Amino acid sequence: MAVAHLVRHTAVAARWLSRCYGRSDVALSVEGIAAARRRAHELAALDVEAVVTSPLRRARVLAGRIALLKSLPLVIEPRLAECDFGSWEGRAWADIWRETGNAMDGMIHAPDTFRPGGGETTREMARRAYDWLDGLDRKANVIAVCHGGPIAAIRGRLDGAPVTEWLALIPAYGMATTIEL
Repeated sequence: MAVAHLVRHTAVAARWLSRCYGRSDVALSVEGIAAARRRAHELAALDVEAVVTSPLRRARVLAGRIALLKSLPLVIEPRLAECDFGSWEGRAWADIWRETGNAMDGMIHAPDTFRPGGGETTREMARRAYDWLDGLDRKANVIAVCHGGPIAAIRGRLDGAPVTEWLALIPAYGMATTIEL
């Protein structure tokens, strides 16, 4: 049976750590770039036929290195982009909380209807990730470098976990989750 290795991008620049950066195309930290170099060599040792990435550069850095080491084309996949947080993008989480109170809980408690900052709902983001997963060749191993949201959504679906448990399914920066296709 084929597998998909879902890998979260490495660490972003420190100025983004307390900010909402979902769909924003933010840079990696110096440490994140170094980690991408290391992880690329480790992940390139895996038996895969395809390397796929979110279009956001924080994912493309690691994926591009893996593809280069594997001599495989890099496939850009928009459905693996992080959630679009609308007007919340780039703002400090503390400021969003001060302005909206616990409204951000809507991402978990109202995943079908709540649009953070007017962006996309949790379910819309999840459907994009599911569409990508459902379209994979079930006979080919793949590495997909993307983001916590899509990875948690895919794992949540496969594990039968409710949205309220998805935060615990987000891997650490640079870490992989392997699923059977």
